Amino acid sequence: MKKIDIAQLTIQKAHDAMKSGDFTAVDLATVYLENIKKLDSEIHAYLEVFTDVIEQAEAADARFKDGTATLLTGIPCAVKDNILIRGRISSCASKMLEKYVATYDATAISKLRAEGVVFIGRTNMDEFAMGGSTENSAFGVTKNPHDVSRVPGGTSGGSAAAIAANMALISLGSDTGGSIRQPSAFCGVVGLKPTYGSVSRYGLTAAVSSLDQIGPITRTVADAEILFNAIRGKDVMDGTTISETTYGEKSASKNAKLTIGIPRAFMKLGGISPAVQDAFAAAELRFKKLGYTIVDVDLPNNAFALPVYYIINFAEVSSNLSRFDGVRYGFHKDGTTGVEDYFESRAEGFGREARRRILLGTYVLSSGYYDAYYNRANALRRLITGDFNTAFKKVDILMTPTAPSPAFKIGEKVSDPVAMYLEDIFTVTANLTGLPAMSIPAGMTQVDATGNPSIPLAVQLTASHGAEKVLFQAGKDFLGE
Repeated sequence: MKKIDIAQLTIQKAHDAMKSGDFTAVDLATVYLENIKKLDSEIHAYLEVFTDVIEQAEAADARFKDGTATLLTGIPCAVKDNILIRGRISSCASKMLEKYVATYDATAISKLRAEGVVFIGRTNMDEFAMGGSTENSAFGVTKNPHDVSRVPGGTSGGSAAAIAANMALISLGSDTGGSIRQPSAFCGVVGLKPTYGSVSRYGLTAAVSSLDQIGPITRTVADAEILFNAIRGKDVMDGTTISETTYGEKSASKNAKLTIGIPRAFMKLGGISPAVQDAFAAAELRFKKLGYTIVDVDLPNNAFALPVYYIINFAEVSSNLSRFDGVRYGFHKDGTTGVEDYFESRAEGFGREARRRILLGTYVLSSGYYDAYYNRANALRRLITGDFNTAFKKVDILMTPTAPSPAFKIGEKVSDPVAMYLEDIFTVTANLTGLPAMSIPAGMTQVDATGNPSIPLAVQLTASHGAEKVLFQAGKDFLGE
């Protein structure tokens, strides 16, 4: 067996090597398991590494021998802990579901299982996908592989950290307001939030049903494209899913010079770190040199996106999490009465951020405030969507930073929810509008003058509905794939 350089591995390279016999799926899985054993005690990307990884890899090897292997057969995959895998715990990083064992596969998992993917384990996250740092897990903080004193981002922090630390080749996350893209930015990997409805949410524990979307986190844009194509498609189990033809074929030819729009006015609102500004300017220059046209665009209602997003988020969280009552399943604590059982179970079963959002969501949905907050937020959501649709009549892609700052220190913002929410300022619009958006690495920055660990920077590319191919083309161009 040749030495496996997992730092340079891609899906295609791994497939070719397994097909030619350079190494087996068992060899590949073993290398990743050894790396997890070496690194994850400090990083804590995984909540559980599955005990049958080698057995899964052996089944993959059998497919290579009998000729039924696909491009994804034998590829090691990490899965966010809110995506159901039959027979596995799916806790959503919450004490409330600490012992819950899934009784069925999520549709995305079923599709990957059919391809022969090797599921390595379930990754840490912010509880019930609420947060932006993976500090809100009931089972401990995940650390950024580039600098373990810093957060990996959230809520899919474990999935992004696993890829950045070479503890899986591909991973699945979920994105409600940036939960794939922001941790991908902080960890220096590629993260795609697909068009709403392009990937089934069946088997994804709901946080905010009108915003949630499963998507890939990978090392390369090409791998993100392969994984996205494997999990996409209409699903009878999810009425919000769309077919690939819903928005028509949206891809630019290889000779086409795409136009990138930049919302300059929105980016001048302040709060963007100098390092992020410099990386963004360098990315703009690189796209110009690649032949892309850069123009300014106006998104007049974009300044309202963050408050609109959080009102809708809180409201839907309050509704979706009402099912976790300590009665039917999940964490239960006895009180002196049935009503007290309910209050005690929810008070102890949910963490601080979950409780905060449930309370605020209940408030904005309450009598007398529903119209003032929730209905008004939905009206503004439609205006914001209209602004983006108008912009895409003139441009192919919108570009912003993914996050206003690089990865911050663990504990730095956890006690200031407003500061934490502001980290989502560039990412929430894709969820409000249902548009596809992808974070791609855009360099590194020194965290201090002494030259201590460099941490990643990123830019976000957003395209029109169903135009993931445009994102993939631009991302490959930018990264030289």
